[in-house]
Amino acid sequence: MSDMRLPEHLVFGLDIGTRSIVGSVGYMEGRKFNVAGHYVKEHETRAMMDGQIHDIAKVGQTINQVKKELENQIGRPLHDVCIAAAGRVLKTVTVHVDMERTDDLAIVDEDIYSLDMLGVEKAYDEMRCDYADIDFYCVGYTVVKYYMNGYIMGNLEGHKAKSVGADILATFLPNEVIDGLYSATSLAELNVANLTLEPIAAINIAIPENFRLLNIALVDVGAGTSDISITKDGSIIAYGMIPHAGDEITEAIVQRCLCDFATAEHIKLDSMKKGIKSVSYQDIMGLTQKLTSDEVKSIYKDIVTNMTREIAEKIKELNGGKSVSAVFVVGGGGKADGFTESLAEFLELPKERVALRGEEVLGDVNFLMDGVKKDPLLVTPIGICMNFYNQKNHFVFVNINDERIKLYDNDHLTVVDAAMQIRFPNESLFPKSGPALNFTLNGKARMIRGELGEPAKITINGRDANINSKIIKNDKIYITESTAGEAATHTIGQLSEYKENINFIINGVNVTCPRFADVNGQLEPASYEIKNDDVINIRDYYSVEQLLAFMDIDSTGKKVLVNAHTAALDEPVYAGFKVVIEERDYLNDEDLETVSEVKESRSEDASQEQAISDDLKKALDDAISTENNVKNYTTPVENNSYETNTTEQKPVANVTNNTATDMYIMVNNKPVVLKNKPRYIFVDILDFYPFDTRTAGGTELITKIDGVKCDFTSPLYEGCSAEIYWQ
Repeated sequence: MSDMRLPEHLVFGLDIGTRSIVGSVGYMEGRKFNVAGHYVKEHETRAMMDGQIHDIAKVGQTINQVKKELENQIGRPLHDVCIAAAGRVLKTVTVHVDMERTDDLAIVDEDIYSLDMLGVEKAYDEMRCDYADIDFYCVGYTVVKYYMNGYIMGNLEGHKAKSVGADILATFLPNEVIDGLYSATSLAELNVANLTLEPIAAINIAIPENFRLLNIALVDVGAGTSDISITKDGSIIAYGMIPHAGDEITEAIVQRCLCDFATAEHIKLDSMKKGIKSVSYQDIMGLTQKLTSDEVKSIYKDIVTNMTREIAEKIKELNGGKSVSAVFVVGGGGKADGFTESLAEFLELPKERVALRGEEVLGDVNFLMDGVKKDPLLVTPIGICMNFYNQKNHFVFVNINDERIKLYDNDHLTVVDAAMQIRFPNESLFPKSGPALNFTLNGKARMIRGELGEPAKITINGRDANINSKIIKNDKIYITESTAGEAATHTIGQLSEYKENINFIINGVNVTCPRFADVNGQLEPASYEIKNDDVINIRDYYSVEQLLAFMDIDSTGKKVLVNAHTAALDEPVYAGFKVVIEERDYLNDEDLETVSEVKESRSEDASQEQAISDDLKKALDDAISTENNVKNYTTPVENNSYETNTTEQKPVANVTNNTATDMYIMVNNKPVVLKNKPRYIFVDILDFYPFDTRTAGGTELITKIDGVKCDFTSPLYEGCSAEIYWQ
């Protein structure tokens, strides 16, 4: 054939079967596939069994012979080849995956690919759980169904959705099966351009997409295995295989006729030819024997029955426990006498519903050479060629952490695919959190996470990369494990439940106090660093005793009123409560006993906390009114010379009393007690409050009373709020 008649690019497909190797070379033209070269070469020995290579060197030699013959036919060298994988340990996994979408953008091809890969990864995980001791490779996957917002969708691209999902059918073969195919083709100096599964290749020819709405089974009966595919509702829903095929028929003839395997194979094939009534052969003793075609068929009748029974059972298993509507049979083993009839019987189908597919499914295939008959044997090798145009996926080799690995190339390989292949721990790719801090807060468990460490450091060919970086063949990848961060630390003050301050009204003045927390029974400040298993309760109150201690007030000789009732030292004072602190030297023994009784009564019944007798109140009021040393917190002074920018009259200390008395005020938000004078002016603050006016902290010294600027001679009054600072 002249090279001028052929296009520049040709596809070379090789069906590496158990009994023979079939090679085809051709090209697509419109919707037709033109076969420019075709050659079949049987194995000289049993170098393959059950679809798996046993003798790589011999298979490589046979491939090389097929290659050279085809090169002669087309008049040009061949360098790339498309192959299909089979084998007795073909495994399939069907999984469902969902993916939520957070944007309102239309779905693009990359989104669909990500969804597919989620399914493949899930299938990988299931395979590793079921077969932990065998390294399996995903040699192909099929999308059974796509879902959009929970409903079946034929094509997701271009749609907008909140969620998408998919049913993914992934197929796996052990590493040694794939390695054997690659090694044999490399011996013939061929590069694998595309790898698919034999059932995928066959179904693309035998069952066009418009037929896949029907529940149909395709059975490819080779020499070592029978590959099965099931279609339904427009999709391929299952793949399967049984390790029984044409070679078992041949082996039965070997035993019956006492001949070698090659002779038995010829006896089998000759008996299947139309018009042949008898077959002659020589047995191992050198004697010539003769059998009628019917006698030969009777030899393997039971083999065909057992084989079709197993195929029927496998079809029902893959189809959810029930039979299919029809079965198409391809491959040489399916031509055995009685095969289709027996299969129909076990599937409980009419005989016409189980049929060999050959010439009728090769209608879009055009042979450019003479002498080639369209036959079921050609379905798979032609399908391998045509699959090249559907997906150019094949295996590539990369190096990761100095380990050479093989990956199924789907044009979207990333670092994470290589990491998964060597079982690099997933948690070692992403930053690890430091130890968490666990404690109890207000009766509920709380956890503070540790800090994140550094992510894994990744390089591709010496350049920085990340887990999503694309990789190609022969890339050198290095991954350094991610690190863990620092352990979690937290203080009381950092808790969201902890508010910085708590306010009380003391002697008519708003007093701000820091909040405390009860940690394992001990009061701790905001700066306390929480430890594991701490039991923390945030307090929203002070006891009277704690409040006096905070204000540096000695409780001796003091009477404390909380919300107008006399309070014991251990009584809780909550935010906003009104507290009056008075001298109680005037109280007689009877009054003190009454206060004690009230305290005991409240401790026995908290609900009676407000129940102070009217007699006690009257006794206290009478005592207060008769004593001259009591403080007057609210009596205004008529000759008050201190003015403010409001209309409210400000109270001051009683200037008509020349007896020295203490005055309680706030200075820069801190309580201060002024002592030993009957009345006080601003400058007196410096005797009791640590402020150095000689060391300037600014350009102007600011003095204020209740937010209004004043001078050092301005009078002070009980409970006022003073400020002094540099500005």
